[in-house]
Amino acid sequence: MEDWSDCLDVAVQIARRAGQVVQSAVKQEKRVSSKSTPTDLVTEADHQVEELIISTLREKYPSHRFIGEESSAAGVKCELTDAPTWIIDPIDGTCNFVHSFPMVAVSIGFAVRKELELGVIYHCFDGTLYTARKGHGAFCNGVRLQVSKEKDVSKALILTEIGAKRDPATLDIFSGNMKKLLSAPTHGVRIIGSSTLALCHIASGAAEAYYQYGLHCWDIAAAAVIIREAGGYVIDTTGGPLDLMSRRVVAAGTREIADYMVKQLQPINYGRDDTDPDGLA
Repeated sequence: MEDWSDCLDVAVQIARRAGQVVQSAVKQEKRVSSKSTPTDLVTEADHQVEELIISTLREKYPSHRFIGEESSAAGVKCELTDAPTWIIDPIDGTCNFVHSFPMVAVSIGFAVRKELELGVIYHCFDGTLYTARKGHGAFCNGVRLQVSKEKDVSKALILTEIGAKRDPATLDIFSGNMKKLLSAPTHGVRIIGSSTLALCHIASGAAEAYYQYGLHCWDIAAAAVIIREAGGYVIDTTGGPLDLMSRRVVAAGTREIADYMVKQLQPINYGRDDTDPDGLA
């Protein structure tokens, strides 16, 4: 088994540096535009931070490949091969960033032979650092993470995100899924505007489950390693293994709650990252 500890150390350094850039940019005037939909926002800072991360990693690891949110939006093919690949979200929670709402993160995942090996997520507002390497545990600021072991969904707090599609049919399915979970009953459903940070709350045991249709591989990659290394489950919404390019996920602290979520959810089709990155086809 190869040792990717050096890669983890480098990713931590870069995530902290990128997070400091984001912190500074929050206080400045932002130039905002949209991508696939009017709610899918991007700023100059997104591009600047992604360029910082990729250029620094490329200098250190010239043979590695890269998948980045903004480069993919610009037309670079989103393809996961067997080669060592960095999967990057420079600013997760761009809408939050635009409004200075304090749930914004830098996310850096790393895969080899299509298997996720490590993840680093840096909370840009409060400096919280989540890290994990496959087989070596997950940590928050150096303290080991442990998922909630709650098996009873009636005692669960569920997290989700809305996704970029806001057409009536999609919103009906979204609200229907939420209604099913609220009437289960559960303790509640929360939306914080950052998929990566929400997933970190599953790893820390602050919430029992997360589900979403419409997120991207760069939203899941780092967080999946962190949750699994904290003892949790990250699977497809069909109940099968996670498909990183499928734009859908269920994560939970226990298999019982993960299986319950799968049975309740009505799917929303967003396409795939590797064939239809906008999810509008």
